[in-house]
Amino acid sequence: MVENRPWLTFFTHAVLVIGVIIVVFPVYVALIASTHGPFAMGSGRMPLLPGDQLWNNVVEVLTETRRGAAPFWLMAWNSLWMAVIITAGKIVISILSAFAIVYFRFPGRVLAFWIIFITLMLPVEVRIIPTFAVVANLGLLNSYLGLTIPLIASATATFLFRQFFMTVPDELMEAARVDGAGPMKFFRDILLPLSRTNIAALCVILFIFGWMQYLWPMLVTTDPNYYTLMMGVKRMAAVQDADPQWNIIMAAVVMAMLPPVLIVIFMQRLFVKGLVETEK
Repeated sequence: MVENRPWLTFFTHAVLVIGVIIVVFPVYVALIASTHGPFAMGSGRMPLLPGDQLWNNVVEVLTETRRGAAPFWLMAWNSLWMAVIITAGKIVISILSAFAIVYFRFPGRVLAFWIIFITLMLPVEVRIIPTFAVVANLGLLNSYLGLTIPLIASATATFLFRQFFMTVPDELMEAARVDGAGPMKFFRDILLPLSRTNIAALCVILFIFGWMQYLWPMLVTTDPNYYTLMMGVKRMAAVQDADPQWNIIMAAVVMAMLPPVLIVIFMQRLFVKGLVETEK
């Protein structure tokens, strides 16, 4: 039985509130800055109440092209394309590889899984030089293939699908075999519906991963037509011989936050269910 200690309840809630404030305050500052004019942020006094320039700032972000960058809508399209392709590619490759590792008996099956699992210790930042060399030699610089293909493989998603498939009762596979279902029919009609919440949870995580990429796009793109939003925001802040227009930058940041936030809101139920549900 858990003891009811009011002071402990107060302490835990206070820690949670403080943590939320620390996390939310920079977002609040960005929202406030996007509603003010160009002189409010450079005056030395940070405004904490909304202004009346939000619409003007948004229109300027959407209509004006900064030097060295691409139009906002084009960078948003590139980020969306990159996030969707990375998410779909990671899900498809991971679920098929996990299906093969769990349900097919072939020599080296366990070794193949551990080789995939070990790649968790080799993120893109660690192997970025050889990966860039391969992409450059294949002529994939300044292309959507170069932006997405090196980031598609996911050991984490493979591991999660493998762990879930191992919890599926063997009786389902035996029943499908008795009914004459082949491996792909068993995969399509039984495993995929059971994996719906896991796929939804991973889609949210992987979409945000793809949307927020900055280092890899910065390396493989020199053509502004392939710039992503993260690169565009950085270039808006890195101006020479002038003060950054923080109201415009923060308006672009707020607009760049909208797609991930909407994805989380619309898929919140499946996302939480996929993370906490243990028995299918």
